Formats: sequence, structure tokens, C-alpha cells
Amino acid sequence: MGKIYPEIDAKLERWIKRQPMFFVATAPELGGHVNVSPKGPMESLCLVGPHTIAYLDQIGSGAETLAHLRENGRICVMLCAFQGPPRIVRLHGRGQVLLPESDGYDALHTAFDVAAIPGAEHATRAVIRVEVDRIADSCGYGVPLMAFEGQRPQAEAWVEHMLAKGAAALPEYAAAHNSESIDGMPAL
Repeated sequence: MGKIYPEIDAKLERWIKRQPMFFVATAPELGGHVNVSPKGPMESLCLVGPHTIAYLDQIGSGAETLAHLRENGRICVMLCAFQGPPRIVRLHGRGQVLLPESDGYDALHTAFDVAAIPGAEHATRAVIRVEVDRIADSCGYGVPLMAFEGQRPQAEAWVEHMLAKGAAALPEYAAAHNSESIDGMPAL
């Protein structure tokens, strides 16, 4: 049976930090495509307070989350136990996109150990801050047991490849591929 939590307490925080990854789900207000994105490593997620989390958003193949959050702010962050007792935790809330020039970006960005996150030093495009208004878990019986083998090397290799092209390569890629969502909504 699922449980609703009043806050992210120390016990739940420890469980969250033990997970290998998390998922982010957003959707436009009317029509359009629902988006679910895998995120990680876990060092890119920071628990700011009992009702606030943040994560580093990196340059990627799309910008659906950014576009949806700018439109309506709705977000759900989901974590699954792939090892140990079965469990799913969902953190529902309102997300805010903080770009490097935004108020509050620097204060949140310094909470992350960017050196521990492959590619993050050069490829972080925003910090997403989520004010969590519902914290719930469920059984997780359908989540398979899986062994974590490690992080994939491709993200860091791609960033290094882009940096080898020059300082403008990553911003140019973001401008070309992350300026709007697949539904044509403004993102960056």
C-alpha cells in the first residue's frame, strides 16, 4: 500500500541518494506530447530542503522539460528501487527553469559537485528547481531487479568532442537543437 509523506525527511533522502537514476515527467497544458526523461547520475540531483529538490539540466537532444516547465510548471520526479526492497517514489510539484543568468542559479549550482558529473562542467544549460507538493511511494513490484554496472561514457565523450570543435560548439548546438520543443514550444 502506498504512503503519502509530509516531507522529504532524512530517511527518504538516504533512500533517494542510493538510487542510480531518476526520471522526470512533464506535459504541455493542452495537447502536445507528454515527455518522460531518464536523468542521472544521482549527483545531478540535489535535495535542497524538505519540500525542494533541484537537478542539473544538461544540453541534450531535446528540450521538452524546459518548454513544458516554462508553460505550466508541472513536473513529477520518479525514482525506482532496482535493487533491494521494491519501491517507487514520486515527487510531484512545480518546476522552475533557472538559466545561468537567472536569479538563484548560482546559489543552487554551487550545491552540486559538478566535477563528479560527466560533462556537466561544460554542458549544463539550466538548473531545475522543484517545489514539491506531493511526496508518495508505491509498491514497485513491477520494477525488475537490475545490477548497476556503471555510467555510460558517451555523454562525457560527446562533450569532449564538441569542445574540441571550439568554445562556441556547445552553445551553437543548444541554439540549434534546444530552442524549442518537438511541439514548437519555446524552450531555450
